[in-house]
Amino acid sequence: MKTATLLLSVLAVAAANAQNNPQPAASRATLAPLPAPIGAPAPGPATDGPYAPQPILQGGVILPLYPPGSSFLNAARVREPEHYNMNQSVPGRINSIVNIHNPSIEVHTVDRSINTGTAIILVAGGGHRTLNVGGEGADFVPFFGNYGVNTIILRSRLRSDGYNPQTDEVYDALQSIRLVRAYAKEWNIDPNKIGMMGFSAGAELTAAAAVLYDDFDKKNASPGDPLAGISSRPDFAGIIYPGPSPFARNRAAPPIPRNVPPAFIACGGSGDRVHAVWAMEYFNAMLDLSVPNVEMHIYGNGRHPGDALPDGSRMSGGLTDRNDTPFGTWQIRYIDWFRDLGFLQKPGIETKAAKDITTFLSQPPGPAGPGGPGRSAPTGGQTPPGAAPRSR
Repeated sequence: MKTATLLLSVLAVAAANAQNNPQPAASRATLAPLPAPIGAPAPGPATDGPYAPQPILQGGVILPLYPPGSSFLNAARVREPEHYNMNQSVPGRINSIVNIHNPSIEVHTVDRSINTGTAIILVAGGGHRTLNVGGEGADFVPFFGNYGVNTIILRSRLRSDGYNPQTDEVYDALQSIRLVRAYAKEWNIDPNKIGMMGFSAGAELTAAAAVLYDDFDKKNASPGDPLAGISSRPDFAGIIYPGPSPFARNRAAPPIPRNVPPAFIACGGSGDRVHAVWAMEYFNAMLDLSVPNVEMHIYGNGRHPGDALPDGSRMSGGLTDRNDTPFGTWQIRYIDWFRDLGFLQKPGIETKAAKDITTFLSQPPGPAGPGGPGRSAPTGGQTPPGAAPRSR
């Protein structure tokens, strides 16, 4: 018995030693190397024809905004491939895109069982230098899909590639609405529930699209235009931490159409003062005319995406949590507003937003008139004293 007990003790010590002193690496089987990511998106090749944009997310349907040879396109560069900036930590994730010369939309529809018929066109920011299609585009496809909302990612042209934000980029935004509306039946989209949400520089385009659609439609009504007669008016506008709108103090404010769409505006406050001023300018212009269903949230604790943080990192945008602050849940406030206006009902049902606009149009304009001479001048606009201009 003593011999057996001693033998067991020796074996136990040997096992412990083996655990504490593993075999040399040379005598162990080595792990197989990790495989490369599968299905990572990549730009398409250069060809003799206009560049063919590739999907950012699986299943995306891509349509160029303009037909080949369109006067809107830069013929000298339309064949150039886009350039992707890939995330270094998340394989296959596109952070941003540049070198966009054949602008396009990428359409992601939802299952018929939950489809509301609503479509939202996402216009990413990036200071007109790059297009942040990851955090301000692709991330919203599943988010809005949960609510039965069809999602479209706009790839608009950029100032860094030689285009004008107040003309070329705004034309891309307006053309995207016409294009989605033209194919609404094929995508099971309600043509009266098509709108836009923009972020930073993309919100600058969204704000412009929300008031400049009449002029764009009149200038693009020739019989040779396949989209002639299709309205570029968005049915709603999401204006998130925006760049300067047409109502910035240093711009000549355009007339505001009486049927201007409802808008949801969100921005940080003193931590993002410049963009908060631009947000308030748009809100004030709408408030001057008593435009219905315009809602604004200026958060006390909020900074602009891209701002440097004390730990050396950069503030994120889009759907990020923002360290559990109220600004990190602005998208829930948006859904509350969206639901209240009827955009989450089934297709074909007239929205509260549309009914309220009809009522508004039936009333005589106030003393100021829609964009008329008596209208109060928008406040704010230029960079406030002591505040440095932002990069986005």
